[in-house]
Amino acid sequence: MTLALGCIADDYTGASDLANTLTRQGLRTVQTIGVPSDDLKLPDVDAVVVSLKSRSIEAGLAVSKSQDAEKWLRGRGAAHVLFKICSTFDSTDKGNIGPVMDALRADSGDAIVLVTPAFPETGRTVYQGNLFVGTVPLNESPLKDHPLNPMHDSNLVRVLARQSKTRVGLVNLATLTKGAGAVRTRLAELAGQGTGAAIIDAVFDRDLETIGTVAADHRLSVGASGIGLGLARALVASGKVRASGPNAAAGAPVGGPAVCLAGSCSQATLGQIANAGRIMPVLHLDTDRVVAGKEEARRAVAWAVERINSGPVLIASSATPDEVAALQSRHGRDAAGHAIEQAMADIAEGLVRSGVHRLVVAGGETSGAVVDRLGIPGFLVGEEIAAGVPVLRAVGVKKGEMLLALKSGNFGGPEFFSDALKLMP
Repeated sequence: MTLALGCIADDYTGASDLANTLTRQGLRTVQTIGVPSDDLKLPDVDAVVVSLKSRSIEAGLAVSKSQDAEKWLRGRGAAHVLFKICSTFDSTDKGNIGPVMDALRADSGDAIVLVTPAFPETGRTVYQGNLFVGTVPLNESPLKDHPLNPMHDSNLVRVLARQSKTRVGLVNLATLTKGAGAVRTRLAELAGQGTGAAIIDAVFDRDLETIGTVAADHRLSVGASGIGLGLARALVASGKVRASGPNAAAGAPVGGPAVCLAGSCSQATLGQIANAGRIMPVLHLDTDRVVAGKEEARRAVAWAVERINSGPVLIASSATPDEVAALQSRHGRDAAGHAIEQAMADIAEGLVRSGVHRLVVAGGETSGAVVDRLGIPGFLVGEEIAAGVPVLRAVGVKKGEMLLALKSGNFGGPEFFSDALKLMP
């Protein structure tokens, strides 16, 4: 296998988003869970997205996991590696974006790396180095209340500079609109000043194409799925990749019971849960009981098993920002978050044992915990449910055929859960 593009994603839903984007641009793409073992049989593909659960772990561990993934990808011929981060730049002042970027840049030998979380299709744009969510700066959006990585500064030059050991500069929109040559000149100027990373503005999809063309000159880039879109188009335009139809997760329907699990506390997911309640039974977990022990997860599995033969059900640990803050105050932020993630993983494991092979999971941390517990080594990327969220068919599992959808909290329309199930026969 010789890869045209290697990708390292810092969470599982973000990896699915990127894999979906690459597939839509004609790249045959597989998403793996962790660095693949040597005996995992993968189809012949153009791109591999290695999914890590490294966004919120200790920075040193995130660095080592990312370097292991890069080594695997380079060993399969990947000339360019994209470190895929969240389109809301989820990261504390200590990392993990900066430390991982620094380590991968050193390994790549690049003098400077382009960085942008912009993805206009999903309402994420960058202007004068500031990240916007729709029409408002990041720090004024609901995303400022993320339970693990609250974002209170929209200026990405400042945010990244607080994490990175290198100087951080800016390639602004005025430069970008002059084309790839102007961007290259600006990067050379910044590198000459000792700057090792450059936030680059992007407001329109065509901006991503320019960014992808320039990024492809380098061995490393950092960003959300938007930069993946630009890289994919650049690879196709250069002839390095021959665009193909989607390597959809086609195959026989899986059938049988289906369950939705929601761990995200985003406003989008809370609205989707409310809408799902009109068409399927919904169980809201008692999060204090979740933190107290395993009994609440066992209750949830029993509740679902009683109902799944009559249609899909939804189990949610999601709560409003005020409720999350109160829970964290009572039990501690890390302890509460870990307990909820593991409870959702317990529930998923119990449901699969009970015959469920179609799962829709909302929330990056929740998705990571569920997929890890189920021991799924990789996915084929199928039909798009919503922007950034494809149907995934598990590969290399011993539990029989499985279809999953892994959704970042803020993705998807109001009827996401029912939309997903319609595409997961």
